[in-house]
Amino acid sequence: MEGLIGKKIGMTQVFDAEGNRTCVTVIEVGPCPVVQLKTLENDGYVAAQVGFGAQKKQRLAKAQQKHFEKAGVETMKVLKEFALEDGDKELKVGDKVTVSNFEGVKYVDVTGVTKGKGFAGVIKRYGFAGGNMTHGGHSKRRTGGLAARDLPGWIEKGKKMPGHMGDVNRKAMNLEVVAVRAEDNALLVKGSVPGARNGIVIVRKSLKNNVKKGA
Repeated sequence: MEGLIGKKIGMTQVFDAEGNRTCVTVIEVGPCPVVQLKTLENDGYVAAQVGFGAQKKQRLAKAQQKHFEKAGVETMKVLKEFALEDGDKELKVGDKVTVSNFEGVKYVDVTGVTKGKGFAGVIKRYGFAGGNMTHGGHSKRRTGGLAARDLPGWIEKGKKMPGHMGDVNRKAMNLEVVAVRAEDNALLVKGSVPGARNGIVIVRKSLKNNVKKGA
């Protein structure tokens, strides 16, 4: 399968046989039960819809509850579709896909929601230098000029201004897989991934550098 849903546990460090230290992020990946299979005949494409994270039944709408009942799996917090690969032809509804899906994969792409920082000015949000702090400066942390006095005379789209910082989707690409620990449902990747601890992340096999170990 192309990818799976996971949860960011946090960061730690591991050592190889030669004593070299590597900083890694631990991601709890799966097990993800298959809730629905998309077929070329019925949907026009081939994919598997999987779930992650147990959810109380009463917290879902009736239509969502029936969707899980039809699949014969427990209710889940998150649903996501992933493209199927050649080896997934025997996959059935109700099967659980684990972190072993990434065995032999060298690089992955991880998508998450960054930490929300609230409302921020341009210095914190974009790293503006600001004005003089002394000698009578009156533009210490201000935005500065916003638009031209002449044409176009309005603030152009994309202008860097104060506003909501963080809480956006971001993807970390080509992260090296350091270890796959099937017994703990854990995937260890080199470096950091977007989001806070316990945040939901989407882990996919790297699109640009999908090289298998030993290849």
